[in-house]
Parts: sequence; C-alpha cells; structure tokens
Amino acid sequence: MYVYDQYDQQIVEDRVKQFRDQTRRYLAGELSGEEFRPLRLQNGLYIQRFAPMLRVAVPYGLLSSAQVRVLARIARDYDKGYAHISTRQNVQYNWPELEDVPEILAELATVQMHAIQTSGNCIRNTTTDQFAGVAKDEVVDPRPWCEIIRQWSTFHPEFSHLPRKFKIAVNGAVSDRAAIEVHDIGLEAVRNDDGELGFRVSVGGGLGRTPIVGSFINEFLPWQHLISYLDAILRVYNRYGRRDNKYKARIKILVKALTPEVFAERVDAEWAHLKDGPMTLTDAEVARVAAHFVDPAYQALQDEDALLAQQDAEHPGFARWRQRNTFAHKKPGYVAVTLSLKPTGVAPGDVTDKQLDAIADLADRYCFGEVRNSHNQNIILADVEQRQLFTLWGELREQGFATPNVGLLTDIICCPGGDFCSLANAKSIPVAEAIQRRFDDLDYLFDIGDIDLNISGCMNACGHHHVGHIGILGVDKKGQEFYQVSLGGNAGRDASLAQILGPSFAQDDMPDVVDKIIKVYVEQRTEEESFLDTYRRIGIDPFKERVYAANH
Repeated sequence: MYVYDQYDQQIVEDRVKQFRDQTRRYLAGELSGEEFRPLRLQNGLYIQRFAPMLRVAVPYGLLSSAQVRVLARIARDYDKGYAHISTRQNVQYNWPELEDVPEILAELATVQMHAIQTSGNCIRNTTTDQFAGVAKDEVVDPRPWCEIIRQWSTFHPEFSHLPRKFKIAVNGAVSDRAAIEVHDIGLEAVRNDDGELGFRVSVGGGLGRTPIVGSFINEFLPWQHLISYLDAILRVYNRYGRRDNKYKARIKILVKALTPEVFAERVDAEWAHLKDGPMTLTDAEVARVAAHFVDPAYQALQDEDALLAQQDAEHPGFARWRQRNTFAHKKPGYVAVTLSLKPTGVAPGDVTDKQLDAIADLADRYCFGEVRNSHNQNIILADVEQRQLFTLWGELREQGFATPNVGLLTDIICCPGGDFCSLANAKSIPVAEAIQRRFDDLDYLFDIGDIDLNISGCMNACGHHHVGHIGILGVDKKGQEFYQVSLGGNAGRDASLAQILGPSFAQDDMPDVVDKIIKVYVEQRTEEESFLDTYRRIGIDPFKERVYAANH
C-alpha cells in the first residue's frame, strides 16, 4: 500500500496544527459558527443530530493493521466504542466531542491517516473494487491509478470550492464492482487492439435527488493523458456548474442540460490547452506509484480443492460460508475473504473497537497485515491461504464476522438514517433490522440468491437506494416516517435506476412488503434466473399487484 514520504507527512501534520488552532478559536468565541463551518468541513467534521460526526479518509479502501489498531483506539477513547464503514470505503465516528477532534486527527497522523476532503465541495475519496489487485478478471490493478488521482486532487487549488461535492470511481476488472456509472466520473481500464492501456470515461452519474446513470464521453483515453483529461472535466464543471441552487449544482445536472455530446466538446476544447503539457503521465511516474502496490510475498501454492471439498462435506456451515463469503484469487492456493458486518441486530457497517483490534490481528496472521473496506460496508482479507481457511472461519465465528450472507438479501447497504443524521426524513437502521429478522432462514436466503437491498433515510441517497435491486427510501408524510419502495436498480455493469413501486408504507409494514416482493420473484423466476433478470423480464406490474392487493 502507499507509504507517505516526508512531504505527505508534513502536509498532514501541518493540517492538524492548523485545525487545532481553528477549533481553539471557535470554542473561545473568536470564530463564529458560520466562519468555523467551512474549516471543520475541510477536516471531515459534520454536525449531526446529536453529536459531531468525523469522517476519516481511507484511500480506495486500503488499510494496514497498524492503522486499524489506531481506529480501534479512537473508537474506544473518543467515541462510544464503535466505528462505521461508509459506502465510500471510509470510516466514520458518530460521537466524538468537538474539542477532542484535533487530538483524534493527531493520532491519525501517526499512522499516515487524515480526514482531509472527506466533506465539502471538493473531490472526495476515490473508490474502487474491494478485490483490486487480487481478482482473476482484472485488466489492470486500479489502485496505482487511484493513488495518482488522490495525489492530483488533494489540495488542488482550483477544485477546493467546486459547485458541489465530486466523486470518482475506478474499475480495473471485467466485472464492475466499483459502480462507476453512478459516479461524477467513472473510469474503466481497457486495452485497445494493440494491447495498450487506456480508460473509458463516464461523466455525470450520480444518485441523490436526481439520479442519473453516467454517459461515456471518451471510449479510449490513453493512460498518459488521464490527469490532464480529468483536469479538463473539472475545469468545465467549475466554470459552468450552477452555484445558485445546491440541488442543481452536481455535474450530472450540467451534463444533462448541455447533453453529453456538448459537454464532451467543451471538455475537448479545454483539454486542448492541457494535453501533452506538464500533467502528462510518464512511465517513470506511474512506476513510482505502482511500486507501492506490488504483490505481497505469496508462497508457491496449489489450489486445495480436495481439502476444501472434504471440509465442506464434514462441516455444512463452513461450506455455506465459503460459498458466500469467499472470492476467487488470481494466485493458486489463495482466496479473498469477506468479513460480514451484517449480522442481524447490528447496524449495517458498524464495527466495535474490540472487533477492529481483532481484525488487525487477523490481518497480521492471515493477510500480510492489510485489510480493505468495501463500498458494500463489509471488510475484506484479500490474501488468505486456502489451507488456513477453516481455521480462519472458526475465528471469524467467535468475533461475529462469519454470517454467510454476502450478496444475499440481508447483506443490506444502509445509511445511518434518522438515528444520527440531521438530514434524514426517517430511520434506516430499524427497517434493516426488521427485514433481517424476517429473513433469518439461511436456507431460504440461499434459495433466493443474490439480491441487493439498499436503504436510504432521505433523498441524498447515502444508502444508494436508487441502484438496489430493491431500494427503500425514508420519506416524511406530515411529520410521520414512511418508506417508498423501488425495484430494478443495478450498480454494476449495465447500470440501471430503480422504478418506484407506488405509494409509501409505514415502517411496520416493510418486512411484509419485502416478503411479498420476494414471493413474486420466487414464483415467476425461471431456473438460474436472478431477481434482476426476472424483474427485467416481467416488469414491475406483477410486484405492484401483489404488494398493494391487500390494501384494496
């Protein structure tokens, strides 16, 4: 993983000193709340419903065991004993005291971490595939490119006050596990007929109040021009993006207003001034960054098919977990393991300080001291030896990480909702728990198969409900919390936005509503047909008829 040089470290330490003084001045009454607001946002600090919320940057989701231990200590010493994994692969604390935040940032700096650009109208954390570098279907490891983007975008003077926040995702594999088409900029690594590396560039995707699937405006951007082309896109957005209405300020609104074709023309016109200039990437620069992402010291192993088959036969629980929570590795004898943070009764994505310490220990013993956060709000050990898998499973069961539900209905993506967020119209966490309790039969879950269920507490769509196969949105109806259901969303390749089912439901009705939706799918599906396949074949009407039948 990337290691700071002396300049990186100095920048982060200087930022800590700066914010320490800004916080002191605010608490002393020398800065007004309005003056302090942009300063705290630049350091990842929000004011939520009951307490501040601090969002810590985790570039492209990659963490060392040492960093995880510091995150655990912060949760224990400055919060209520837990942290939260966000859909941008970051870590959030929901209960820090404002006066403690400079101390937290100082502790983060000791392990090359910070909260810079995790909030505000700037370029946020660049995200990617949680299996980057180990996936069999990878065209190229996207992590060096994410790091190059991070270094370009951090403290970029032109882009520190954009019309609105800005999010970039990079995919390096055949499958899109980074959801690039619903980002402000999505980058897909591709090779042309000559085997040369480049990027397909999507612009104008996003969720929130106006969900839009992005448009590809460049089918092959040579890698040498990646940064200059991104710079051109941001310059066009910075110049023409609306600043009079924050709800119409995202780049997706500009791309739609201009049309993708006209937007691309303006980007090309701006790029003409930048192409082949100082921002052109060189082999030496890419090699410098890529050197931080070389393979760990893998052993020369063979796949343990016979051993695993025997263990599966003797331990059905292990077989079930291995089927759902492991992912094929590019190296023989290894496997990537997802630690589920979605057991019933726990807010999706939450992890305790003791669990964080345990994760750090597991990473040291099983995974070369590294872990990843996923945008699905789980944690990954990417380099586990197959022969150690059974032993690891036993430890994960003890720590509460072995729920075999990755990709299933109860592996819910969920924002903090009204329990924490001052923007939320309704609670999210109790709805997630009620659905998990209704679908606690693992045999039934396995029969249903892969389903993405996403829950957001408001139109800001932090739970990505627009791209859930089943999406749930909290809405306010005359001061009461209700929930709108949508179907048919997809965040991966061939991305699609979900269609609203109909009128909203009370919170207590939600498990029954989801149950009826699932029953329609089970009745209508053909052999080997996924929920999304069935929905796209039969349409929304059969689901609507079943769900609303009892109300007439």
